[in-house]
Amino acid sequence: MDDGSPPFDVTPHLERLQRDGYSIIEDFLGPDELRAVREALAPHLDRHAGRNNFEGHRTERVYALVARGAIFERITEDPRVLALLDRLLQPGYQLTASQAIRILPGETPQPIHYDDQFYPVPRPRPAISISTIVAVDAFTAENGGTEILPGSHAMSDAEVAGIYDGFDADAPTRADLESRLVPVQMPAGACVVFQGTLLHRGGGNRSTAPRLAFSNQYCEPWARTQENYFLAIPPQIARRFSPRLQTLLGYHIWPPFMGHVSALHPRKALAEDWVPPVLRGPGD
Repeated sequence: MDDGSPPFDVTPHLERLQRDGYSIIEDFLGPDELRAVREALAPHLDRHAGRNNFEGHRTERVYALVARGAIFERITEDPRVLALLDRLLQPGYQLTASQAIRILPGETPQPIHYDDQFYPVPRPRPAISISTIVAVDAFTAENGGTEILPGSHAMSDAEVAGIYDGFDADAPTRADLESRLVPVQMPAGACVVFQGTLLHRGGGNRSTAPRLAFSNQYCEPWARTQENYFLAIPPQIARRFSPRLQTLLGYHIWPPFMGHVSALHPRKALAEDWVPPVLRGPGD
């Protein structure tokens, strides 16, 4: 749809992503979209507190966000993000995580990590996933805005050794890396896009108000996703999604046959009269 805005130029963002590991789309969401995001999120907050220092003991998260409202469906397949992903990932890339994150006052900083570190592929290497974080509240250095280490996407395994490994969320952090972190300061409605190999963390919230944001992350079509959307999103909800969004959730085939359902295209499983082949009787 042509809304009168200038065409999105992927080139400067791609250059910054390659050089620094991240780029910011300043005017990603407007006031009406931010209002819709807040309204869609409101019924789901105050339900899930973090269980460790990584999730955050004073941080609220809403998972499977893509299925929490039409506004999140649209944002997940935003053409500007997809235009970047088309250049950074292989065709058939998937949504690997979709969550809202509200960091409450008094929260401590997350452990330093990178988003695709659970894929055991030696660094330096191309990113296996690309992350986006959208500021619903403005990000500042005091309210828990994301902190990044520019250029760290190109670091080797030896250079990142000793950071959070996915198990001990309370392990001591590396002070030398921590001292080089830079806060992402951006207005409400802006979106930071970064490589899955970039070192970063959620900052501590030293302000008196919560900091609300949400993150969509996308991965290569051959990689296992963080969230299992086949179980998290019931078929009766997924079947009304657009074909593009269904593809992002894994209802597709990565050639020649990865993702098939008993040799059938997985989108067939969304039909209302679908009966899994293992439940069909002789002659069905």
